Amino acid sequence: MSFVDKLFGNKSEKEIKRIEKYVDAIEALDEKMQALSDEELRAKTQEFKDRLAAGETLDDLLVEAFAVVREAADRTIHLKHYRVQLMGGIILHQGRIAEMKTGEGKTLVSTLPAYLNALEGKGVHIVTVNDYLAKRDANWMGKVHQFLGLSVGVILNSYDNAERQAAYNCDITYITNNELGFDYLRDNMVIYKKDLVQRELNYAIVDEVDSVLIDEARTPLIISGQSGKSTDLYKACDVLARQMQRGTSDGELSKIDAIMGIDIEEDGDFLVNEKDKQVMLTTEGVKKVEQFFHIKNLADAENLEIQHNIILALRAHNLMFRDRDYVVKDNEVLIVDEFTGRIMPGRRYSDGLHQAIEAKEHVKVNRESKTLATITFQNFFNKYTKKAGMTGTAMTEDKEFMDIYGMDVVEIPTNKPMIRIDHEDAIYMTKKEKLNAVINDIVESHKKGQPVLVGTINIDTSEEVSELLSKRGIKHNVLNAKFHELEAEIISHAGEKGAVTIATNMAGRGTDIKLEDGVAELGGLKIIGTERHESRRIDNQLRGRAGRQGDPGESKFYLSLEDDLMRLFGSERMMSVYKALKIPEGEEIQHKTITKQIEKAQKKIENNNFGIRRNLLDYDQVNNDQREVIYAERRRVLNGESMRDVVYKMIKDVVADDVNMIAGEQPLKEMNLVELNESLRRKIPLEPITLTDEEKEKNDKEALISRLQDEAMKIYHKKEKDFNEFAKVNVPEEGVELGEEDAAIFNDGIREVERVILLKVIDSKWMNHIDDMDQLRESIGLQSYAQKDPVVQYKFLGYEMFEEMTKNIRHDTVGALMHVQIEQKVERKQVARATGTNKDELVERGPYRRKEAKIGRNAPCPCGSGKKYKNCCGRFAN
Repeated sequence: MSFVDKLFGNKSEKEIKRIEKYVDAIEALDEKMQALSDEELRAKTQEFKDRLAAGETLDDLLVEAFAVVREAADRTIHLKHYRVQLMGGIILHQGRIAEMKTGEGKTLVSTLPAYLNALEGKGVHIVTVNDYLAKRDANWMGKVHQFLGLSVGVILNSYDNAERQAAYNCDITYITNNELGFDYLRDNMVIYKKDLVQRELNYAIVDEVDSVLIDEARTPLIISGQSGKSTDLYKACDVLARQMQRGTSDGELSKIDAIMGIDIEEDGDFLVNEKDKQVMLTTEGVKKVEQFFHIKNLADAENLEIQHNIILALRAHNLMFRDRDYVVKDNEVLIVDEFTGRIMPGRRYSDGLHQAIEAKEHVKVNRESKTLATITFQNFFNKYTKKAGMTGTAMTEDKEFMDIYGMDVVEIPTNKPMIRIDHEDAIYMTKKEKLNAVINDIVESHKKGQPVLVGTINIDTSEEVSELLSKRGIKHNVLNAKFHELEAEIISHAGEKGAVTIATNMAGRGTDIKLEDGVAELGGLKIIGTERHESRRIDNQLRGRAGRQGDPGESKFYLSLEDDLMRLFGSERMMSVYKALKIPEGEEIQHKTITKQIEKAQKKIENNNFGIRRNLLDYDQVNNDQREVIYAERRRVLNGESMRDVVYKMIKDVVADDVNMIAGEQPLKEMNLVELNESLRRKIPLEPITLTDEEKEKNDKEALISRLQDEAMKIYHKKEKDFNEFAKVNVPEEGVELGEEDAAIFNDGIREVERVILLKVIDSKWMNHIDDMDQLRESIGLQSYAQKDPVVQYKFLGYEMFEEMTKNIRHDTVGALMHVQIEQKVERKQVARATGTNKDELVERGPYRRKEAKIGRNAPCPCGSGKKYKNCCGRFAN
């Protein structure tokens, strides 16, 4: 803490002082609330809704509403909010991030703002990191809300459309961040309004907010369809990659170096920069690729795919490691989450990297997928009217939370003083010496019955520690990405006497570790870290597993100068110093310089990762602006709006586009009329266009455009009339039921035809545009070598491509509408079918296959409220 903070108090302390008066007022109502009967307490919900309708605000209701929830929680789940939990609830209601230490009861905190904000009837989403926690919290905390008359829903990965609609229409919905984002994307791919599952994005409370909005933010959500691209090139490049020699340089060539013409001293066929996770070919490497593929110049535009794929193959072999970045299970490459250590079924590396790894591991190389819809978590969560978050560790990223999400972080004090002992890091020369020290510490703690939780940053280390413990006869549990199904069960027993648990990173996060009786006297839970993580926040999460709610505990990190973090950031110099001092093998090194070096390295990586996330957002912001335009037009179609005026404008614009393109700046009399006729008639069946002598004389291009527009509109008005007449004459006989699309045709005439064709053309062009933008982004990095800002260039070129796409939408829509026949079957169809996502284990999500009977209107609501479905969650269903 700085001198100024000590003197005047830091920001969090000031915020806590500001809200203490509200906490006092809530606690002052305790006796009054206890005196109410269950019915009277429940009746408060309708009273609050009536007061809102009469003009009061949520802030006006906060004190009394929080007091009601506090009493309801005591009666239903026998938990009563502490003062610090009330503070956290107020911070969440304000749309901020509450940093609360592990074990302080964040799950209970969320019930307060969730209830208050649900009173508006617009829906509240409580976002968790996995299905297990979503289901657990809905069943557990949901009891409080249901007691007070609110409906509670949960959405799991396996749910179908009907189940999702029912859950979203509840007052409070528990859901994972992935399901939430993918449902948003899928809603913007449906072709009928009845298939929409989400309501407006009103208020979100994000649990483990750092995991969702920071760690996950580097990977955009992607819904994919199958591509027809061959996989042979991946296999060929893998064969070549195995023959190429890695150079000794680290390949660290900055953009400024490249611009200034500074070269790296090259050797080998390629160089690897581990810090930035990049690979570059040397001159010799380029020659090898050209010889292997029998091409003259690798840099030619037609060879970009080969160039891209050989770099992918080299990255797969030199930067992606089995049992650290991914595992191979059942002949399939499965990604391991670098922050949690969990396997992520169904997720695939993008841009062809996953296929390159499949080729490397000699498993089936799956075809590349076509991106149908995509969005980043940053842009998705910023669509909420209000959002809040809670976690044990957020302060290290407070600037990013404010810059990207507009949320500040407030540190909430602990309910009881923290008495955990955090030991100085133990540093050793080699990994072998370090691991021996780790095992000795575990053995000593185990002898006296003190439970130990060992945190590793990869699967290899967890298995190495496990093997060493087995040799020493120490019984233990291993919790890593290979056994994540049991993680909640395993981690919940980590506080028992004599327990030894090895966890990869923060596996088991979100599950409380409670101390068994008698463990406190032994020193509480002992945390041993086998390595520092790139992020200080992840280290803090590991430490935070011990010392909950005033429990005793201790933590200690064991490091070596051979650890990746140290090796990549200059431990070689220190290594040579300590070797010169001839420090005996196995002796612990303690030096402030090394500790400072570690923190400096972590801060550097954190800043670098923030830069990567910021860069991703800068690029996606371009896509987001375009996405908003397209999705808004789609929603108009789904809502059944008349698109007549849009179509009329399109017809006129198509005429103007063609005349302007073909006439250019030349006089009208020199314009190529044959070309103009051919171009326009492909879309609009006009009579052959000729120019009068007067038009040639006046050379008025705008007058010509106006004349042709009038002629085009007459043709379209005739088609409108024909469709409407057809609908009147062919009214179905009484008692004959029509399908939805047929009914729309008869009711709206050509208006529904316009909607059908618009939807089809927009979807087709948009999906191709997403792929084009992906390719643009792949190549745009080269702009930096020409002293141009890649993001600026991406915005500029992306805008041009979007303009071209909207022009193509106009022309294709007009062409289809002008040539549609009355007897032609016109119906809505999806342009492309989703085959999967990059974060979802399902091969296919839509259409959903119902596993249970459809919910009847008079059946009990699945949310558990006790009401009929039609009077509960079903009241919003289409």
